[in-house]
Amino acid sequence: MPKLPPRAKALAATAALLTAALTACGDSGSRAGEDGASADQKLSWKDCPAPSAAEGGGDAPSPLPGGAEWQCATMKAPRDWDEPKGDTLDIALIRARTSDRDRRIGSLVFNFGGPGGSGVTSLPAFGSDYAKLRTRYDLVSFDPRGVGRSEAVECEDDEQLDAYYQQDATPDDGAERTKLIDNVKKFNGACEKNSRKVLPHVRTTDAARDMDLMRQVLGDDKLYYFGISYGTELGGVYAHLFPKKVGRAVFDAVVDPTQTPEQGSLGQARGFQRALDNFAKDCVSKAEDCPVGDSEQDVKKRIAGLLEDLDRKPLPGLPPRELTQTAATNGIAQALYSQDFWPYLTQGLEDAYDGDGKILMVLSDSMNGRNEDGEYSNIQAANVAINCADDRPRYTPDDVEAKLPEFREASPLFGDYLAWGMVNCTDWAVEGAADRPDVRAPGAAPVLVIGNTGDPATPYEGARKMADSLGAGVGVELTYKGQGHGAYDSQNTCVRGAVDGYLLEGTVPRRGTVCA
Repeated sequence: MPKLPPRAKALAATAALLTAALTACGDSGSRAGEDGASADQKLSWKDCPAPSAAEGGGDAPSPLPGGAEWQCATMKAPRDWDEPKGDTLDIALIRARTSDRDRRIGSLVFNFGGPGGSGVTSLPAFGSDYAKLRTRYDLVSFDPRGVGRSEAVECEDDEQLDAYYQQDATPDDGAERTKLIDNVKKFNGACEKNSRKVLPHVRTTDAARDMDLMRQVLGDDKLYYFGISYGTELGGVYAHLFPKKVGRAVFDAVVDPTQTPEQGSLGQARGFQRALDNFAKDCVSKAEDCPVGDSEQDVKKRIAGLLEDLDRKPLPGLPPRELTQTAATNGIAQALYSQDFWPYLTQGLEDAYDGDGKILMVLSDSMNGRNEDGEYSNIQAANVAINCADDRPRYTPDDVEAKLPEFREASPLFGDYLAWGMVNCTDWAVEGAADRPDVRAPGAAPVLVIGNTGDPATPYEGARKMADSLGAGVGVELTYKGQGHGAYDSQNTCVRGAVDGYLLEGTVPRRGTVCA
């Protein structure tokens, strides 16, 4: 479990699955402009189809309040940006037109994170949250290359993925370690076999160049952008490559661009442990008794005990699958993405203590992109492919063993889980690009960078690092004292006022603003 999925996609999938389960039981310029052909293409906007299996399946997006319809189109982009006149691939786009065309600023492009999240499904799922922004922008999102309908990375099939996600991801001995590494090699080999043509071309720099092409095709002089989670890394890389093309931009739930993959995983261990501490504190502070522990330490002790028991003997989950230690850890992590899901975590733990693992398994399925019909989206396949194409370091099992004490100190519950996730790229077919992303963007317009003090997946400290890395006069940091992954969707009026004021009116918040 390296970098985790995006908040919007994760929450939308979790809500649907839980409902079903509980009911049933350097400014180089875009190279696309070199010959003009790609930048001059015309998009054919049509009614959106139902999401593909790779996007997660489901129904076609419903109209927005007021009746605005979603429209979809396909943009052609060079498969290899080093050969811009060569083969192309398709980039799937979605939009909702502005509600006030007389005051339209341009297109506001969203990336909801992952990497691996489908923007074509995430934007409609949360479109009503951005109603105010639609007063002056067309809301636009896309499936980045390798994701969903944009030449999705394919690895193992649904049956194989069921087994892969049931495996013991925190080996306790040599035999378990060998089995884990063999399973990772098998998964990576399937990715190479089934997606050989696209794997070398899914780096974040490729997606950033796609976004600059998108800007041109949409007819905008500047890129207006809202990036969440990994979307902040993508936005930072875009700002580095095209600083003079940055319009008004917001980064929410910010990735720390100064960290290596190891440091990022260690930071996530601390972040998820902090979120678990906050969950335990909240549970025992309620007027009624906390059903999963008598004190903060008791809550965490009982969870740790449950995971130890599951390592020895899984519980009945969603037949025929059982709730394993790995699935339970995954489900707990998923619930910590939003305070809105803490009640589900409480219920899931209470049920598990009584021998029923269904709710925790539903949460785990949501994290992995599995729907109730047993079909997987390609969110995790794309997540691995993009991370491994981006990240140069390759960690061996011996590297992980040496780092385990530090990870366990950062999080007794999630430390092993996140440390062993570092082997996912060890035998990857494509060389990684760099130790860390370059987001230096001298001369770019101000970028509003929002850090959430209770964020588990992109810990708060990363916001300051991103703001500093963007450069003086570019990164403008805002702090939100809240819980969950991201700030704008928390409905906090202070955060919303700052974001809306910048995107709609160009008013840059005071640096160091704090929202509580």
